[in-house]
Amino acid sequence: MAAPSPEAERLRDKERTRADILAVATREFADKGYTGARVDEIAARTSTTKRMIYYYFGGKEQLYIAVLEQAYSAIRALERQLDVEHLEPEDALRRLAALTFDHHEANPDFIRLVSIENIHRAEHLQQSAILAGLADPALGGLARILERGHAAGRFRAGVDPLDIHMVISSFCVFRLANRHTFQAIFGRDLLDPDRREHYRTMLGDLVIDYLTA
Repeated sequence: MAAPSPEAERLRDKERTRADILAVATREFADKGYTGARVDEIAARTSTTKRMIYYYFGGKEQLYIAVLEQAYSAIRALERQLDVEHLEPEDALRRLAALTFDHHEANPDFIRLVSIENIHRAEHLQQSAILAGLADPALGGLARILERGHAAGRFRAGVDPLDIHMVISSFCVFRLANRHTFQAIFGRDLLDPDRREHYRTMLGDLVIDYLTA
């Protein structure tokens, strides 16, 4: 009896195949943008076919949206898993800021994808059926930390959790997205390992100083 073809084996392992395609597509879209990425190239690098990619995702745009969904879901999952309820509010907030700092540094493709989608004015993100619901993990835990800090008389009143999320995200995204231009202009590599802990601590200081001013 003839051995099953590679394509038949992949069809039997749908989740693995889908994960392989998403991993390669993430790099392709991050490197070349939505417009420059090619489904044929993704197919070639996954030893599959364009037809199979369309079978799993429906088309290039749907594949791109799935890549975005996976990228955002990953950071939201980490935020949900973060256990800081036992920590003092200041320490809890520093831990949350550090989580974002570490995630963004370890996932430069995420930063590129966010930048690319902003170029497209979030037209693809707005089509996602799940991304709107991912705001809760980002803000829910943060809101609870702020409420605890205010109730303890340590944080100022009337702080919008989304403002704090923006400050943390801005610092972490800037450090990755502007690394090369910053180094070209100022001669400093923002990802210099010798300055990593300085920036990680600085982020927490900035947020705490604002909340306690």
